[in-house]
Parts: sequence; structure tokens; C-alpha cells
Amino acid sequence: MKLPLSGLRVLDLTNVLAGPYCSMVLGDMGAEVIKLENADKGDTSRQFEPKINGESYCFAVLNRNKKSIALNLKDPAGLQIAHQLAAQADIVLENFRPGVVKRMGLDYDSIRANNPGVIYAAMSGFGQTGPYGQKGGFDIIAQGMSGIMMMTGEPGGRPAKVGIAMNDIASGVTALSGILGALIGKLRFGEGQYLETSLLEAGLAWTPWEFGAYFGSGETPSATGTRHRRSAPYQAYRTQDGYVTVGAGTQKMWVTFCEKVIQQPEWPQRPDYLTQALRVKNADALESDIESVMMQKSTTHWVEQLDAQGIPGGPVFGYEQALHDPHVQARKMVHDIDHPIIGPMKTLGLPIKSSGALGSIRMPAPWLGQHSQSVLTQLGYSAAQIEALFAQGTVFDQHRDKVRSAD
Repeated sequence: MKLPLSGLRVLDLTNVLAGPYCSMVLGDMGAEVIKLENADKGDTSRQFEPKINGESYCFAVLNRNKKSIALNLKDPAGLQIAHQLAAQADIVLENFRPGVVKRMGLDYDSIRANNPGVIYAAMSGFGQTGPYGQKGGFDIIAQGMSGIMMMTGEPGGRPAKVGIAMNDIASGVTALSGILGALIGKLRFGEGQYLETSLLEAGLAWTPWEFGAYFGSGETPSATGTRHRRSAPYQAYRTQDGYVTVGAGTQKMWVTFCEKVIQQPEWPQRPDYLTQALRVKNADALESDIESVMMQKSTTHWVEQLDAQGIPGGPVFGYEQALHDPHVQARKMVHDIDHPIIGPMKTLGLPIKSSGALGSIRMPAPWLGQHSQSVLTQLGYSAAQIEALFAQGTVFDQHRDKVRSAD
């Protein structure tokens, strides 16, 4: 299988979520990803519960298609190995606090001296410059400081975090787009480059509607529950046994929704519902009116009616229901894989379907240091040198006694 990034080597110095998500997708696209971990406990997310046979299931979902080398970077010999890996890498990823990689000699300028074509991507809480450049940051900090928490949740409620680590994933996706752009640039112009993003900026970049409204009219976005700020009806409505989402924002869909779905043909002529803007302005009354009808029948009934009329809508699932939904299963978003320690397990499937080979799930996440020996061998270390490095604690393999079939 000729995947688009086959033959490219990624040195992954990242930890937890934003960086590892980015490197996982690079691995899905065919790159050889070498995840460099601390020889003590490895990636912080290896400690996350639940664990099976001592291995974190969450870590295993996020770190497929990667090799792991575990090094003691406080040992000069371990740092030297990291430098050797960086010298051979096409792409280097890091998400240390700004300044840390420079002290280790693993910053862009140091690596570029021996590897001028390298593409180097840095992720941090707030970026490498600016008043907050040295400030540490996690997803929840960035959600709070980007304004996202104040526009999430129910009106009048406490600030609410998005249910997933949105800014982390946004940062990983943003870095990924920059890396792929840099790769195209290198193909065209022959030069590598440095790029960096942050949890704060990546999250802000996902707020174009709110940004436009603020600078267009001074509107400050506040929490609206499931409502859209520019479209109505466009939210989740209570039914007899749950909730159903309705996206009938255009005038044509609104009329069809009233006449054919909820059997209220007079509503489109009501003065307070005549236009999209009026429906948004009167969203409280609109919600009350729609729910007075929808609460009389089940979610299934309303989804069937919406589908029959071509109005976008669907049930509000719990996560368990979403994962077991026949459509999600048919689209192969739940993928079976065998892990060398966990055993048979589930991992997230590939969200992009393509006519050609674009991505694949080829190998499970590694145990800590699983590929330490094979990576050192690739670097030219002899068997005796490798044994010495293991003996002195420079290199680590958590299960060195096992047959490393993935090497």
C-alpha cells in the first residue's frame, strides 16, 4: 500500500493529546513515527485509567501507528540518541513549555544545522512569543481564555467546558494542516521550515461566526445551550422520550417543517416567525411552541418525519448509543485491532474515506520502549553498545523479555 507519507520519518517529542493526535494522523498517512518517551514513565497519558494488563486503553487509542523509544534525556548518551534521531527526521514535533527544547539542544535552529530540510512543528499553550509565551497551558485554560467557556452551556449558567478537549484537538489539527502545507512547500521549493501554534490560537481560529458578529456589530457571544446564534429553528428540542435536533434554518425548510413535519401550517405567517432574524430573536417562544408539539410523540417518530421531508434532524445520543449506532458501525468508526499487551481492543476508525490509499491502521500503540532496540539498530548501534545502554539505564523497554513482533 503506497500511502502519501510513506518513507517519511517523524520524531515525535509530544505528550498527552494535542501533539500525539497530530502524530497519529501522520502515522495513519504512512509516516514512520518514532515516539520518544521518558524512560521513567513515558507519556503522561500512559497513567490514564482504565488500564488493561497495566496498559492505558486511552493511550492505546491515541498512539497507533507509532514506534516507542524510551530514553533518559538527562543522560548525555540519551540526549545524543535524540539528536541522532532528529538529524534523520523529516518532521519533528514538540509540545514542551517554550524554552525547554532549546536547553536540550533540540530546538529548530540546532536541528536545522545538521538537517536543513527538516519541518519542525511546535505546539504550546499560548505560543512561543507574546506576554503569555512562557505560561503553561492545558485545554481547560485555553477554553477559558479563548472565551469558549463563556459561550458554552445553558443561558445564565456557570461557564461550561466543551465536552471534549476541544482546544487540544484543534491545536493538533492546526499543526497537522501546517505540517502538510510545509511538506507541499518543500516539494515545490525544496526548503523545510519552522511552524508553531497554540491551544489558545487554534481554539480562537474555530470561532469565525462569533468573530464576525463581534467586529461587525459589537455582539459578545454568550451561552445559548444548543441554539445557533444566526439560525432558527436550529437546536435540540425535547420529545416524549428524549431530544431531537432540528436544522430547519432556511425559509423553505422552515415552511416545510411547519406544514409537513409538525402540522402547524399557520406558523410561517405569524408576525414573530416571518423571517430568520425574527425566529432567532424570538427563540424562547419558538422553543416553547415547538416543544409543545414534539413532546407529544417519541424521538423516533420525529426523526422519521424529518427524514421523510428532507429536513436535517436526528436523535440526541449518549456516547454509548453513538458508538453502537448502525451508521457509525457501517462507516467503520469503531475498528478492531490486537494490542500486544491489552489483547483484542477497539480503536477509533479513520474519519476520512478515500478512493486511493490515504490512511490505514497498520499497527497498535506501542508499549513503553517497545522499539528502543530496533531504533538503535537502525541508527547503527552494535548489539554490545545497545546492551550497555540498557544496562546503564540510558534506554528502556518495559517488556524486553517479550517477542517484539512489531519491530
